[in-house]
Amino acid sequence: MILVALVLSLLVGLSLGLLGGGGSILTVPILVYVAGVPAAAAIPMSLVVVGLVSVLGAILYARVGLVRVRAALLFSGAGVLGALLGARLTRLLPERWLLTLFAILMLTVAASMARKRSEPAGDRESRPTVMLGVGFGVGLLTGFLGIGGGFVIVPALLWAGRLPMKVAIGTSLTAIAFSSAAGLLAHLEEAPIDWRLTAEFAGCAGAGMVVGQLGARRVSADRLRQGFALLVAVVGVVILLRQATLLSGAGNTP
Repeated sequence: MILVALVLSLLVGLSLGLLGGGGSILTVPILVYVAGVPAAAAIPMSLVVVGLVSVLGAILYARVGLVRVRAALLFSGAGVLGALLGARLTRLLPERWLLTLFAILMLTVAASMARKRSEPAGDRESRPTVMLGVGFGVGLLTGFLGIGGGFVIVPALLWAGRLPMKVAIGTSLTAIAFSSAAGLLAHLEEAPIDWRLTAEFAGCAGAGMVVGQLGARRVSADRLRQGFALLVAVVGVVILLRQATLLSGAGNTP
C-alpha cells in the first residue's frame, strides 16, 4: 500500500501546482487510509510534505510574476499565531470527530468556490486588517486540523486581497509554506514522524507540483476555480462516508 500512497502523492503536488491548495486535504487521507499512518502522525507528516512542496511551487510561480509577497506576508504573520493556538486545540477532540469536522469544512468551502465570480479588475491588495483577520483564522485551521490552509487561503485572497485567480494560487503557496512550518513546530512532540516515508512522499509530490504549475499557466481561471471546488467536495464526501461507515460498524459491535 505504500507504493500506492506514493503514486497518489503525485496528485498532492498536482493539486497544489494547479490550484494552490488541496495538499493536506489529500495528504492526510492518503497517509491515514492508504499508507496506514495514525492520524496523529499523519498531521505533522502532511505539514512537512505540503510545506516543502509549497516552497517549490512559490518559487515557480514567483518566476512568472504570479506571487504577491505583501499579501502572503500578511496572511503568514497572522497565520503563524493562529496555527500555534490551533495545534493546542487538536487534543480536545477525538480523532473521528476531528476528521468529520475536516470534511464538513471542506464541503462548505467547495460550495462557496462553486459559485461563479467575476475576476477583479486589478490587483488591489486592499483591506489589510481584513486580510490579517482571515489569515489568523486560516492559521487556526492549519494547526487544529493539520491542513496547509490553501483551500481556504485561495478563496480568502480572492475576497480580501482582490487578487486574480492565478495570482491567488501563487500567493497561496507562499503563505502555505509559512503556515505549515508553524503548524509543524506545534505538532512535532505529539507523534513520531516516519521521515523516510515523508521524504519519499514529498519527492513524488514535488514532481506533481512541477507538472501542475505548468498546467495552471495554460488553463483558464474559471476552470481552475471549478476544479478547485470539485476536488474539495469529492474528498470531503469520501471522508464523511468513511467516518459514517466506521461509526455504523462501532454501533453494531456488541
